[in-house]
Amino acid sequence: MHDPDADVVTARQSVPAGAPAAGGPLAGLRVLDLATLFAGPLAATMLGDFGADVIKVEHPGKPDPSRGHGPGKNGVGLWWKLLGRNKRTITLDLSTPGGRETFLRLAATADVVVENFRPGTLERWQLGWEELSAANPRVVLARVTGFGQFGPYCHRPGFGTLAEAMSGFAAITGEPDGPPTLPPFGLADSIAALATAYAVMTALTARAANGRGQVVDMAIIEPILTVLGPQPIWYDQLGYVQPRTGNRSRNNAPRNTYRAADGAWLAVSTSAQSVAERVMRLVGRPELTSEPWFASGSGRAEHADVLDEAVGAWIARHTRDEVIAAFDKAEAAVAPVYDVRDVMEDPQYRALDSVTEVPDPELGPIRMQNILFRLSETPGGIRWAGRPHGADTDAVLGELGLTPARIAALRGEGAL
Repeated sequence: MHDPDADVVTARQSVPAGAPAAGGPLAGLRVLDLATLFAGPLAATMLGDFGADVIKVEHPGKPDPSRGHGPGKNGVGLWWKLLGRNKRTITLDLSTPGGRETFLRLAATADVVVENFRPGTLERWQLGWEELSAANPRVVLARVTGFGQFGPYCHRPGFGTLAEAMSGFAAITGEPDGPPTLPPFGLADSIAALATAYAVMTALTARAANGRGQVVDMAIIEPILTVLGPQPIWYDQLGYVQPRTGNRSRNNAPRNTYRAADGAWLAVSTSAQSVAERVMRLVGRPELTSEPWFASGSGRAEHADVLDEAVGAWIARHTRDEVIAAFDKAEAAVAPVYDVRDVMEDPQYRALDSVTEVPDPELGPIRMQNILFRLSETPGGIRWAGRPHGADTDAVLGELGLTPARIAALRGEGAL
């Protein structure tokens, strides 16, 4: 039998190539990212943005599919540059004996493991919670799947699109006389990523108190259900099923998109009563504010046709910049409808550095969304964009104490 200790050398004291820079509130936290497409990896990215040492584990012959999703440049996937930022990348075939042995050694050094295989897959490889917690009782295992770890659908393939359909999101999105509408981006996955990062930090806080890791069971169908608001309680208590209303709201009006004289579109919101009153005075229809129905958001929503006509007609006589200036002066809420070109040039986004420039050895300077929020005392940051497939394998395994000979042997048997 192979003795893994024979391949161990004293770990290097110097920081290896590609290792994360010191700093950030999560510095010292190690996260193993086994997940793909997209909730699990994005949760790991969020942890890496604030200093965690995130090690992306990919199959030697099957890289993370996000490397090939969407447009690329010079053969380099651009989505991966965003999703893979602040991660070191290694290759490991977990289904092989050498891969399993190496991963357990790596897991013994980790605080968090993020995975999104179908339930039972890690167990089939003898890398389930029983084995991981035996190797490291303090590890937190975040399991991100479409439907969770149990229930009648748990073994179905799960993607964010299915969650957007099953949660009720698609049913309320679109025009009243049109079909249910899915978002053109990974909405459910992104919401689940935020929830997973929160769950991981909650589990780590519990570990600080009791010294034990635990399993996070994240079903992608659930976080999007939460952010949809009071639909279940409305149905439970009133039998009310929220319909599709296009850009309108059943809770207030005017709330819609309106086209300006120069062809630009603008969005108006009047959730606050005072704002609704300011808008009607601005567009020259102050008499509407005296109507009994105007005194509540639901009452205004029942008369959305009247309010939309008033607001829409006024906006149609002015350019986008004129509308924004007038709304600003009236302290009313309006925003232009942007595409990504507008986002990249907007002065507020520029002031916040919401889209920031990152140096990249493959593509040169690239721009991407900045970290999610700002902390005044312990800020995070983008240390590098997504790295090539397996770029840090030798460095990471060397940190574990594996000799170059053992690394070569693992590579020769297909484990790396």
